[in-house]
Amino acid sequence: MPDATALAAAISDGRISARAVMEASLTACQTHAGLGAVVFLDAALARAEANAADADAVAAGRRAPFHGVPFLAKDLGAAAKGLPPAAGAAALRSQAVLPIQDSHLFSAFRHAGLIPFGLTATPPFGLALDSAPEDLLPARNPWDPSLTPGGSSGGAAVAVAAGLVAIAHATDAAGSIRVPAACCGLVGLKPSRGAVPGGPDFDNHLMGIASELVLARSVRDVRAAFAAVQLPVSPVDIPDNPHVALALPERCNAAQISAAHGAGSALADAGCTIQEIAAPDDMGSEAHAIARLVLSVSLAEWLAALAIPGDQVPPLVTALAAEGRETSATGLFAATRRMARLSDSAGAIFHRFDAVLCPVLASAPPLLGAFGLGHADTDAHFAKMEAFAPNAALANVAGLPAITVPFGMQGSLPVGVQLWGPPGADLALCHLAALIEARAPMLQYPFPIAGLPA
Repeated sequence: MPDATALAAAISDGRISARAVMEASLTACQTHAGLGAVVFLDAALARAEANAADADAVAAGRRAPFHGVPFLAKDLGAAAKGLPPAAGAAALRSQAVLPIQDSHLFSAFRHAGLIPFGLTATPPFGLALDSAPEDLLPARNPWDPSLTPGGSSGGAAVAVAAGLVAIAHATDAAGSIRVPAACCGLVGLKPSRGAVPGGPDFDNHLMGIASELVLARSVRDVRAAFAAVQLPVSPVDIPDNPHVALALPERCNAAQISAAHGAGSALADAGCTIQEIAAPDDMGSEAHAIARLVLSVSLAEWLAALAIPGDQVPPLVTALAAEGRETSATGLFAATRRMARLSDSAGAIFHRFDAVLCPVLASAPPLLGAFGLGHADTDAHFAKMEAFAPNAALANVAGLPAITVPFGMQGSLPVGVQLWGPPGADLALCHLAALIEARAPMLQYPFPIAGLPA
């Protein structure tokens, strides 16, 4: 399978050097610069780290799972040493500083053999389901450059789907891993709350709704990445013949519904029991409202901490920060109770079912600019995002693991489906996703992975 695991094996087996793979990635980043995936790149750092990987004296069979594999960090979330994050915002980019040490997550990524060497595009402050950083090129979907790749981890998705790298860092506070995965034909896991390191700063904690991991072309890559970085939490297993709920929001179009039915049939073929249920739209709506409140308060605090005035950020950012400032302490405290209640209600689904299968998106990716921040209508912006990615925030607010896996094509575009599970079932969900992957139509990506031997 052409993925990061295969690339690491080629390096360890001596079929190609880590330096040659990194040179191929650097060349691909330059060749496909028009796709807008990468917003910062340090070629000297890349080459030095790749040379160190080639000089590693550890025997091939004992090397880390991604030994020598190039890796791109998202321009938002956990910090990587030497890569200055700006969260897609011009005001932050002007004062960005180089982190002098890795976050706990990037320390674990590096221990797994990955080599961070650049940053991928995200919308300003991660506030859209596309990825158009201020004053830079927007990230474009490699399957059709006129369309969005999703967001807010869209730059990461473009980098992997276009083969700049085989695997990339991503974050998810309301669908930001799963939406780009579905838009670009990738696999992406939003981990359970607390399952992945957030320290030492916890700047992307967001009251527990945000999680971080990777986007990749295979389930095995995502599973290996999670296994490499997971914290020691109690795992939840799924039975050998699991009972899977199929939840289909009415606002999803025929192609998305068909893909979910197809994935359900794949699981049934693998021995699962599939039962259709009503989509949890009421819980999804509540989760969406809670996520919006958390994001608004976080944004208000963020801008205040950095002394960034409203006229230095897009109008929607200013308007959302104003909402955050207007939220009282008692209102924010009440939101924590709402989160607890919603988590309990969502968890009750897993008293009857081992997992939930559903679409990720309501439709194909829209044209570039569909989620622009150049207006102040926060209600319209958040309504448009929820309509595009139904119930996406439920997994975040309830702390559930959720994984996206591609299942076929809608014309010339890939279609993704999503599995939710109870907290702690991350690896079990990867197992179910692998059952779908093994029975799904094969995707022919627009570009090969840079450096992977034929």
